[in-house]
Amino acid sequence: MKQYLELCKHVLSNGVKKEDRTGTGTISTFGYQMRFDLQEGFPLLTTKRIPFRLVASELLWFIKGDTNIKYLLQNRNNIWNEWAFKKWVESDEYTGPDMTDFGLRSQQDKSFAKDYQAQMDLFIERILADDAFAEKYGELGNVYGKQWRNWTTTQGETIDQLQDVIATIKKNPDSRRLIVSAWNPEDIPSMALPPCHTLFQFYVLEGKLSCQLYQRSGDVFLGVPFNIASYALLTHLIAHECGLEVGEFIHTLGDAHIYSNHIEQVKLQLTREPKELPQLILNKDKKSVFDFEMEDISVEGYDPHPAIKAPVAV
Repeated sequence: MKQYLELCKHVLSNGVKKEDRTGTGTISTFGYQMRFDLQEGFPLLTTKRIPFRLVASELLWFIKGDTNIKYLLQNRNNIWNEWAFKKWVESDEYTGPDMTDFGLRSQQDKSFAKDYQAQMDLFIERILADDAFAEKYGELGNVYGKQWRNWTTTQGETIDQLQDVIATIKKNPDSRRLIVSAWNPEDIPSMALPPCHTLFQFYVLEGKLSCQLYQRSGDVFLGVPFNIASYALLTHLIAHECGLEVGEFIHTLGDAHIYSNHIEQVKLQLTREPKELPQLILNKDKKSVFDFEMEDISVEGYDPHPAIKAPVAV
């Protein structure tokens, strides 16, 4: 994963201070590309621990076309909680302590952080136990899963982009139209968070499937390692269904940034030597991407350096 560490060095060396939507502040660069040969091992970062379970459950959530955090919570995945939680605490139905600017305040004020966690725990409990509450406040709008599996046209019809691209790979692997887009301008206002990984394209050569992702915005420390692993996993799953080997994952970034409160964590990570990459294990009995569940996906030989904590900018 030296490619990722080179990205970190590039942003630290060339990034310029820039304000952002969250109010946290970043150092930012524009335009960067990494290439990963998937034959060399599964690109799960080794200079800090990345919870593969979270990567896999989020990707399966996308593949299912789901847009509600309930599935994620059922799989102990909390990475989308803050956006749904924000919707609840800003609603008229919320009666707990004031959570204004909760994302930043919970990082700076220990007393507030305790209240924040208590309300978040209550929120998660209600999402899991109350279907009506989950339907209202667990829903994130027309985010990735909706666009991948159920893009709505101006004629009111729907397009299953992911199913269509898999069918085309099988029928016409030389096609230059093997593209799935999550960026739907009409639906942006309805999304809890507009898609950061906006478009991906597949390419078949000599029996190998490669994937290139264009990501408009990349949180280098927290988000990008997840994105690398997620799209590498997606490439493996689709190659498996289509009877292909894996080729490259190519990651193209627009605004590649390090949040101001992640800089020391990035520098710590750069002191660590990368370890051998793990191997991805898929249940070969599952033939379709859409049949895979969590128990069908695992990694072997993953021995990373310890996790490094950092706050999420919401």
